[in-house]
Amino acid sequence: MPAPELFKDVERLADLVIERVGKRILLGLPLGLGKANTLANALYARAKADPEIQLTIYTALTLDPPTIKNELAQRFFDPLRERFFAGYPRLSYARALKENALPDNIQVHEFFLQPGQWLGNAQVQQDYVALNYTHVLRFLIDAGVNVIGQLIAPPDHLPDGLLADRYSLSCNPDISADLLDMRRNGELTYLMVGEVNRQLPYMYGAADRDNSDFDFILDEGTAGFALFTPPQEPVNLTDHAIGLHVARLVPDGGTLQIGIGSMGDAIAHGLILRNVHNDIFHNSVNNLLAGQHINSDNLEPFEQGLYGLSEMLTEGFFALLNAGVIKREVDGCLIHASFFLGSPHFYRTLAAMDKNLHKKIGMMPVSYVNELYGQEWEKRRARVNARFVNSAIMATLMGDVVSDGTENGQVISGVGGQYNFAAQAFALKDACSIITLRATRQRHGKVESNIRWRYGHTTLPRHLRDIIVTEYGVADLRGKSDAQVIAAMLNITDSRFQNALLQQAKDAKKIAADYQIPPEFCRNTPERIASALANSHALEHLPAFPLGCDFTQQEQQLTLALKLLNEQSGSTPNLLSLACNGLRATPNSQHNACLVRMNLATPESLKERFYRFLLLGALAKANQLTHP
Repeated sequence: MPAPELFKDVERLADLVIERVGKRILLGLPLGLGKANTLANALYARAKADPEIQLTIYTALTLDPPTIKNELAQRFFDPLRERFFAGYPRLSYARALKENALPDNIQVHEFFLQPGQWLGNAQVQQDYVALNYTHVLRFLIDAGVNVIGQLIAPPDHLPDGLLADRYSLSCNPDISADLLDMRRNGELTYLMVGEVNRQLPYMYGAADRDNSDFDFILDEGTAGFALFTPPQEPVNLTDHAIGLHVARLVPDGGTLQIGIGSMGDAIAHGLILRNVHNDIFHNSVNNLLAGQHINSDNLEPFEQGLYGLSEMLTEGFFALLNAGVIKREVDGCLIHASFFLGSPHFYRTLAAMDKNLHKKIGMMPVSYVNELYGQEWEKRRARVNARFVNSAIMATLMGDVVSDGTENGQVISGVGGQYNFAAQAFALKDACSIITLRATRQRHGKVESNIRWRYGHTTLPRHLRDIIVTEYGVADLRGKSDAQVIAAMLNITDSRFQNALLQQAKDAKKIAADYQIPPEFCRNTPERIASALANSHALEHLPAFPLGCDFTQQEQQLTLALKLLNEQSGSTPNLLSLACNGLRATPNSQHNACLVRMNLATPESLKERFYRFLLLGALAKANQLTHP
């Protein structure tokens, strides 16, 4: 295939794209970070100015800085906006969608949404396409996509104005690698456009491509726009308890998939504690179980180590590499993953990594990571004792899992690869699908159970039920009868909701009329979890940001306090109670520093005085929850 044409001017490039494919542009943009924003915005501008152009965008996880409506949260977030999102060019179509101003000749179809950001947006909700991640390739082919716009990384120190021999798909070979292979084999015809960004790390595996894979390459000769780098989420004691439970389910010499966010960080940290501070791990697990039966096979440090096989490469995997947990190689790689997105800390860690170790991270398409089809024998041989860990927002007593939407049809995020990994767990010998779930949530200041009798939306149906983990323990559901599943799920339910749920199961004739929950599982309360982890030596090893973070000390405290305030929003009595506690409190030096960070050290109005007291009350409460 011929070498690509190199461009420095995106306007000239956009003109040529339209000249090549015509005024019906079916544009595919990778999930998350890998979108060619400069090209996409140029094509959007052309379509907005010319109603004869029909632009349809197929993508997922459109990244856009969050819109903050709460004033206290805004005070916290405004300085962070500059730190984490300055220099990132917003996608024009995302801005238009948020403003309900998308032109009639432009459509956007996503199969995975930035979690929670598009609830209530009619256009996004109506144009969402429900797909398993591995089905996206066929969807794009059937849709007739004629342009792919991909952010790419050049080799180090590529001189300005020169074409490199090779480029990397970096963060997103997930679908593009297969599309490129099909085009190279003559199975597809489309225009492949790469946009160079020198801030994007060069990655290997299927991401490493010959320049002839591209028709056009946009290289403006600069470092490229700033990457989208969301900050880390704090890990609370509930998350840590779940992470410790999951860590005891992972066999030495096995295979591991984990996700992003506080839950993924907690799981990685639990595995590190098991390997590096095994006495703390043992004591913490024993305290959490409080006399309950435990399979003791997976409590010791790792000798063979794990192989990482994950849809998403996260900071947790870097920490597991450094701690000697991930050390089992497959085809010369310690980790195979399909995409990534991370905080500034993520990119600093990757940049500082030893080059030989860096090359042992193989970026691969989702067809490789999420499925067994293709090279099946080799995959089965490599993926021994696999533990595919994903998160949910709710589950039912009969083992249905709810992860991506609400019962009125609103999409929170998308199924992504969750179904793929659940199905793969059943197809592989000795593999398990592990779903993590916080047992309760705070909504409008009221505690609700995340384990329901029934719910009007399902992500994983109960015939794929396997293992569900809450802070209260592990429910092993595979191969169990409905009554056995209900009993196991009640054992990991918060005790404030156990009796009502048990009665619903009895009313439906799904469990024996005389069934009683064993006494050892009737103490499932947040207070018991806090007490189990209250040992000062244990708490020292269960911090809010166990893998490192980009926040100051004050900002770390504020994230916990603001999270608590968000949970109490909608409950006037709860907020007034916090404010009263703050009124009586004597701020310490750290709390005073937090007030300065939030511009509330010297309040100038009655509202600011109330915010000051509210924040002090939340800071004190958050400290109690993390240091009981």
